[in-house]
Amino acid sequence: MSAHLDTLDHLLRAARAAGADAADALFVNGASLSVQRRLGKVEQVERAEGQDIGLRVFVGRRSAIVSTTDPTPSGFAALAERAVAMAGAVPEDPHGGLPERATGTIPALDLADAEEPEVAALLARAAAAEDTALGVKGVTNSEGADASWSRTRIALAATNGFSGEYTRASHSISVTALAGTGTGMERDYDYASATHLADLEDAATLGRLAAEQAVARLNPQRPATASLPVVFSPRVAGSLLGHLASAINGASVARGTSFLRDSMGQRVLAAGLTVRDDATRARGLRSRPFDGEGVPARAQSLVEDGVLTSWVLDARSARQLGLTTTGHAARGVSSPPSPSTTNLWLEPGAMTPEALMADITLGIYVTELIGMGVNGVTGDYSRGAAGFMIRNGEIAEAVSGFTIAGNLKDMFTRMAPANDLRFRRGTDSPTVRIDGMMIAGG
Repeated sequence: MSAHLDTLDHLLRAARAAGADAADALFVNGASLSVQRRLGKVEQVERAEGQDIGLRVFVGRRSAIVSTTDPTPSGFAALAERAVAMAGAVPEDPHGGLPERATGTIPALDLADAEEPEVAALLARAAAAEDTALGVKGVTNSEGADASWSRTRIALAATNGFSGEYTRASHSISVTALAGTGTGMERDYDYASATHLADLEDAATLGRLAAEQAVARLNPQRPATASLPVVFSPRVAGSLLGHLASAINGASVARGTSFLRDSMGQRVLAAGLTVRDDATRARGLRSRPFDGEGVPARAQSLVEDGVLTSWVLDARSARQLGLTTTGHAARGVSSPPSPSTTNLWLEPGAMTPEALMADITLGIYVTELIGMGVNGVTGDYSRGAAGFMIRNGEIAEAVSGFTIAGNLKDMFTRMAPANDLRFRRGTDSPTVRIDGMMIAGG
């Protein structure tokens, strides 16, 4: 047994001794290093290290959570007694409790990159991104570049017999460039993250893309109000998956606050479309060998051939719906588990992005979405946007200052994906086309 799991074992025994009927405990130990650079000058270098422990106890159908930064077992008795006392003061939750202990092998996901960069290496990465961006013709300023690294050790144990731990690392870089002058300035950005440094995208390439995107957005027009095909770039198409994930989240479904609450087994996306969630993808940005309640990770389809096949569930929401957890519990040391997706993506189509928009006489290619005008109960969708006109199948002039609107139920059934899926964000989508969206412009 590792030192972290031994610490959690002491804490669970203290919870039992204090009167808890069941309990689980989470230990998170981490270190991070980050740098910020702007216009050639270092603006910030920060290193942080810390550890946190969370204890959740159940007394009958009542529960409470306490947390501490002190891993010393001598203080666990008092901590557990406070948690049990707190549980006695809250209402009963008929759906609370630990999940049944699931059997299965904890997968090895290759998340623990041993590479720990020096400050100089991070600064060099940030410099490569920013200097490349500033060297692109038309770029006049920079909001800077950031580079960072972190490593986190997570251990979880519960009185149902589960215990496990894993380590994950993260390397990331971001850069923002500005083009033009005065009130005509435009900005754009790019960023990348990876669990292994060897997989991190090239910093200079990110800087060049951010700069070229900013320059392309200069002198935007405002499109006329119309009903048009809209093509979402991969950077923003992932937000559509985010809305889907929220709508099939078990907590929302159980509360009756999702516009898809009555859609299980029904077609919710266009025929042929599949949405997958896979917590077991090697080196995945959101991969994990087990969820926040100790349920082993797995790969699963949430939508198959356009038909909704699964909710996103933790133990509590599963009980509310009379189902079994899907292993989607996420949590922090001081908060209860709640359902959340892991590596989520829309399977790509067969067409290239160019072929997908080739027959569009007049449409809009969206590269940025603004605001959160989405009603999770009705599916009504209205968001500010910026991007480019599509004219005769080609990307044309920049546009901004308009709103795209529709209803997600209808939008989902008209989605058509391209073949350009890349795993970059954790929630990933290829280019997506949706016809007949309302554009409110000039």
